[in-house]
Amino acid sequence: MEFEFNEDLSAVRGLAEQIFSARSDVKQLRKIEQSGGFDANLWKTLADSDLISIAVPESAGGAGLGMLGLVAVLEQQGRRVAQVPLWSVVATGALPLAEFASPEQAQAWLPGLLDGSRIVTTALETGNGRRLPVRAEADGADWRLFGEVASVPAAEVADALLVPARLPDGSVAVVLVRTDAAGLTRTPLSATNYESTAAVGFDGVAVAAADVLPGDGAQILAWTLRRARVALAALAIGVCSEALAMTAAYTSERVQFGRPLSTNQAVAVRAADTHLDTESIRLTTQRAAWLMDIGKEDETEAAALVAKFWASRGGLRAVHATQHLHGGMGADVDYPIHRYFLWGRQIAFTLGSAGAIGAELGDELEKGASIGSPA
Repeated sequence: MEFEFNEDLSAVRGLAEQIFSARSDVKQLRKIEQSGGFDANLWKTLADSDLISIAVPESAGGAGLGMLGLVAVLEQQGRRVAQVPLWSVVATGALPLAEFASPEQAQAWLPGLLDGSRIVTTALETGNGRRLPVRAEADGADWRLFGEVASVPAAEVADALLVPARLPDGSVAVVLVRTDAAGLTRTPLSATNYESTAAVGFDGVAVAAADVLPGDGAQILAWTLRRARVALAALAIGVCSEALAMTAAYTSERVQFGRPLSTNQAVAVRAADTHLDTESIRLTTQRAAWLMDIGKEDETEAAALVAKFWASRGGLRAVHATQHLHGGMGADVDYPIHRYFLWGRQIAFTLGSAGAIGAELGDELEKGASIGSPA
């Protein structure tokens, strides 16, 4: 693959950079963090600029730039740690609806989702469907849902959720549930990075047969989880890149014992290691997104796991290093670098820690998958 963005993707990246840089400074971030973790005005701006629809196929009303388009936008969000649920809404809401929804479901939800007036996300858990916390019980021709999903990004502001549920026969269904449905509760949580997050409970929530996404629910869930992990890795690219840039500036300006900190060999080596970790996230993420965009779905499971592994292991190393290299300033929770540390940790443990992802990748390799097979 080509690791340089083409003209269209470069233009998208430039537009996203302009919007996030102008609309997500430290003062604005503090305000949003203290009021629920969702910047509604920025969300509208992204919708008006067609960035929410960037990855959605043209046939479904989007821009058709695929996962690489989403990666380009999410990197810029990560650079400004902007408080909007872009990764979860696009990767786990818009894309699965565009790919799997019935014509009636798509017509009911996609237009509002893409114009920013509605929010849909998925109540995902790790493990690719092996430990689903929600079960469905038959209610005539319909279903009732029971259980709780411990943490769902954007659930508090969502209009509907895609919910993977275990059926009585052990199979999986993905169902579309309105958040105002009787029996559904949302309990706000305090997330590490202050983003809007809630625990979602289901106590006999009624679901009509028409609200079940057509097709194999386990495959829909796996398809969605792969894209969610790649989207998180794309955020990590931006978080780590900007944290490293801030650290380079700080250590170059900070003078100790008569010389800049950056001239200290230990500082330079640790910053170089951080650069290598960041580029590893970038390359593995872009490769996974590219495989998705060219239809190599049989190769994307391993590729998505590799990207998320680097976002979890390398990303966590990077934000620890950049905070550490700020010395005492890094310990100040009001200083900007600390916010990047929090985002790096949030990404690292969302949808699987490095250890958990490594175990899943090992299982995948035992099936015969190849990490670096030529496309």
